[in-house]
Amino acid sequence: MNDKVKVKKVVLAYSGGLDTSAIIPWLKETYDNCEIVAFCADVGQGEEELQGLEAKALASGASECHIVDLKEAFVEEYIYPTIATGAIYEGTYLLGTSMARPIIAKAQVEVARKVGADALCHGCTGKGNDQVRFEGCFAALAPDLKVIAPWREWEMVSREDLLAYLAERDIPTTASATKIYSRDANAWHISHEGGELEDPWNEPSKQVWTMTVDPQDAPDAPAYVTLKVENCRITQVNGQAMNPYQALMTLNEIAAAHGVGRIDITENRLVGMKSRGCYETPGGTVMYAGLRAIEELVLDKSSREWREQIAARMAHLVYDGRWFTPLCESLLAASESLAALVNGEVVVKLYKGQATAVKKRSPNSLYSEAFATFGEDDVYDQKHAEGFIRLYSLASRIRALNEK
Repeated sequence: MNDKVKVKKVVLAYSGGLDTSAIIPWLKETYDNCEIVAFCADVGQGEEELQGLEAKALASGASECHIVDLKEAFVEEYIYPTIATGAIYEGTYLLGTSMARPIIAKAQVEVARKVGADALCHGCTGKGNDQVRFEGCFAALAPDLKVIAPWREWEMVSREDLLAYLAERDIPTTASATKIYSRDANAWHISHEGGELEDPWNEPSKQVWTMTVDPQDAPDAPAYVTLKVENCRITQVNGQAMNPYQALMTLNEIAAAHGVGRIDITENRLVGMKSRGCYETPGGTVMYAGLRAIEELVLDKSSREWREQIAARMAHLVYDGRWFTPLCESLLAASESLAALVNGEVVVKLYKGQATAVKKRSPNSLYSEAFATFGEDDVYDQKHAEGFIRLYSLASRIRALNEK
C-alpha cells in the first residue's frame, strides 16, 4: 500500500494490452484495493482492437469499462483544425498520435467526473512524449485529480516482468514476450516503433507496414482523386459529399492501395531523446496535398508566410501536448481567418507512393494567366518593374554609397 496517497476510485486509460492489463491489479495492490474504472477511447483504431475489451477489463479486476466513441469528433474537432494550420512536425510527421491525445484525455476526465473518481491513470512510459501530453491535458482540465503513472512508480522494467506479474495472478493475456513492434493506430494513421527500427541503419522490412501497399507493388496505373475544399476542409471526394470522418476513411482506402503515406523518421522527442518511428498516413497525405494546392492559388505572399509560421508553431504545440492552452486557441483562430479563403477543387494523382496535386482551381484564386503569361499581354507593363526594383533595393543602395 502507498501510505502517501489515499485513492478511492481511479479511471484508467485502458487499451487491453499488456501494460494496462498489469496496471489494473497493480493499482489495487498499491492503492489499498481502490476501485478501477477502465476507459477506452474509440478514435478509429479498428473494431478488432475493441473486440472483447470490456470482458478483458472486468476479468483483470476493473469494476466497469467505458468505451467512448470519439471517431467523428476526433476528425472534425481535432484533425481538420490542425491540418488547416498546415502543421507538420519536423517537416515530415503528420502528428497522428499527437492529435489523438487531447480528445482521449478530455474524455477520460469526463468519465472520471461522471463516476466520481479522485484519480486518473495512464500507461505511458517515463521515456515517451505521451506522458507529457496526457498529464498536460489533465492539468488544464482537472488539476484537482491525482495522476498515477505506474511506469514511473513500479519496479517492473520489461515485457517479461509484466508477463510474469500477470501469470502469478492468473490474469489472462494474449500478449507474449516475442512481440516485436509497438504500434498505435487511429483513424488518421498507424505508427510503428521498436524491433528492427531501433537501429537506424536497418531499412524497414515489409512486415513493419500494415496499412499501406508497398509502393513497389502498387498498381502501375495511377489513380486520380477529386477533392472539393471549403474553408480548408475536405467536403467532397470524387463528387460525393462526405462528413470529415467519411472523407478520411474513403481516402485512407484509396490511397493505401497505392502505397501513399509512408514515412520513416528519427524525431526529437519532447523529453530530449531521439526516437525512430515509421508512420502510415495515407488519407491524410492526400488531404495535405489537396489543401496546400488550393492555398497556393488563394494566399498572397504575406498571408502564406504567416500561415507557415502558424504551422511551425502549431506543430510543436500539438506534438508537445499543449492543446488546451490560450496559445492553441489563438493559433487556431488565426488559421481559421485564412481558411475562409481556401475554397476550390483539386485533383490529386496517386502513383507508387506519391500524392501529387495535378489540377486545381478556386473562385478566390489570385493566379491570373493574363498577368503570368510569358507570351504577349496587354495588362502588365514590364517597364514598371524598374521603379519598383529601385525602391525595393533602396536601403542596399544607400548602404553601399555610405561605404565609399
